[in-house]
Amino acid sequence: MSRGYKGINKVVLAYSGGLDTSVIAKWLQQTYDCEVVTFTADIGQGKEVEPARSKAKAMGIKEIFIEDLCEEFVRDYVNPMFRANALYEGEYLLGTSIARPLIAKRLVEIASETGADAIAHGATGKGNDQVRFELGAYALSPSIQVIAPWREWNLNSRDRLLDYCDKHGISVENRLGSKSPYSTDANLLHISYEGDVLENPADEPEEPMWLWTVSPETAPDIATYLELDYEKGDIVGIDGHRMSPASVLRHLNKVAGANGIGRADIVENRYVGMKSRGCYETPGGTVMLKAHRAIESVTLDRELAHLKDDLMPRYASLVYNGYWWSPERLAIQSLVDNSQQYVNGKVRLKLYKGNVIVIGRESNDSLFDEDVATFEDDAGAYDQADATGFIKLNALRLRIAAQKGRK
Repeated sequence: MSRGYKGINKVVLAYSGGLDTSVIAKWLQQTYDCEVVTFTADIGQGKEVEPARSKAKAMGIKEIFIEDLCEEFVRDYVNPMFRANALYEGEYLLGTSIARPLIAKRLVEIASETGADAIAHGATGKGNDQVRFELGAYALSPSIQVIAPWREWNLNSRDRLLDYCDKHGISVENRLGSKSPYSTDANLLHISYEGDVLENPADEPEEPMWLWTVSPETAPDIATYLELDYEKGDIVGIDGHRMSPASVLRHLNKVAGANGIGRADIVENRYVGMKSRGCYETPGGTVMLKAHRAIESVTLDRELAHLKDDLMPRYASLVYNGYWWSPERLAIQSLVDNSQQYVNGKVRLKLYKGNVIVIGRESNDSLFDEDVATFEDDAGAYDQADATGFIKLNALRLRIAAQKGRK
C-alpha cells in the first residue's frame, strides 16, 4: 500500500462519474483509508454532469463539487491561446491540452478549501494529461501531494475494472457493448478520438465516429456567411449580436460543424516520448484561428506579427506539454496580450463544405493604407525610386559573398 505518500486523510479527485474515476474513488477509500472529495467540471463536454452527484453519494462521498466553468474556460484559457494563434505541430488546436490547467487550478483550490492533503486524477501513465495535471498542480500548490492510480494499481484493463466494480457494488452504464470503441475527450473547444481502428495510422476513420461535424461531402450546397466582431483580439459578437465568450464558441461550433468544418487526423509527438494518432473535431476553433489571423493582418505591425509567429510554436508546445503556469508561458502571454490592443474590428467569413473563407476585414485601427498600396496613381504617397537604394543596401552582403566566391 505504501506509495511514498504521507498523512493522506482526504483526497480531492477529478471525477467524471465514468468507469475509471468511479473505480478510483473506491480504490482511494480502500487503499489510503481516506476521505474522498469529488470535483466534476462542466467545461462544455456535451453530456449531463449532474449524475456524477448520485454516483458519488452512492460511494459514501459527502463533499461533492460540480461546477459550470464554461465561461471561465473560454474567457481565461481558450481566448488567450487563440490570441497567440497557437497550433501544435502545424495542425493540433490544443483542445484537450488547454482544459487541463483550469481543472488543475480548481483541484488545488478545492483541496485548500476542504483541508485535503492530496489530489488525484484518472490520467494514464502513457499520456500527456498526467503531466499537465501535475505540473499545473505543483506550480500552484508546491507542497500538494498527487496520487495517480494508473501508475500504481494493477487494474490495467477494462475487464479488471469491471470485475472491481462487481466486487465492490459500483454501478456501470454501457457495460453490454453500447460503449463507444474510441477513447474520447470533449469540452467546449473540441472532441478527440483515440483507440480502436485509429491505432493504425494507415486506416481511414469511420464516418459514424464523427459526432460534431457533417462530412464536407454532405454539407449544405449553400454557403453560410458570418460577421465576427473583435475587441482586443477576442470575438465579442457575431452578426451584430454581442455574446459571452462561451456563447460565441457554442455558436461557432454549431454553424461550422453543420458546414463540415473542423476535422483533423493527426499523428502527434506526445511529451512522454511516443507518437500517437488522434482524430479531432474543433469546428469553432478552426473558424477562430482563421478569423483572428485575418483581423491581425490589417491591425498588426509587420515585425510584431512576425515576432508572434516566431514565438507561436514555443507557446503551443508549452500549452501541449503542461506548462500553462510556467514563467515563460506567462511572459509570452504578456507580450501577446499587449500586441492585441489594436486588434479590433470585423471579419466576414464564408463557410462552405469544410472551408473557412475570409471575404473581408475592416478596422478603425487598420494599418492598411489604400493610397500607399494602390497600383494606380498614388499621388506621391510612395516614391518608387526609393526602392533602388533599399534593394542595393539589402543586397550588399549577398554581393560581397558572391565576389568572394561563396555560394
